Amino acid sequence: MKLESPRVTTQKSQQEMYDFLTNVENYKQVMPESMEKFEVIASDTFLFTLKGMPQIALKITETREPDLVVLGSTSEKFNFSLNILVAPEGENQSVVQLLFEGKFNAMMSMMVKGPLTKFITNLSENMGKL
Repeated sequence: MKLESPRVTTQKSQQEMYDFLTNVENYKQVMPESMEKFEVIASDTFLFTLKGMPQIALKITETREPDLVVLGSTSEKFNFSLNILVAPEGENQSVVQLLFEGKFNAMMSMMVKGPLTKFITNLSENMGKL
């Protein structure tokens, strides 16, 4: 399953946005309002819980400065990655887009598509407010 967030413009330069995204503590600032728990468990890993969803742990699995940060799920049962693309947009702005890629069976895909689409849209919109 592949999902894309809308592209949003941030008030941070490409490098500033990349630096923000490579610090896992910063993800707390862009989580949806339905977040019930957020915890940094390592310098490259954090976990969170959204209302009505299971706990998810994400780890920075790849970076390409200054335009890509990849977050990967640490769960075998819920195998997915979230690629965050950061493109320059003038001197003090950047454009961010999230690309979700998960390996789920058809039934699981139907169940999670709506909530995941909402989640990555919320994340990107919140990044646009930075």
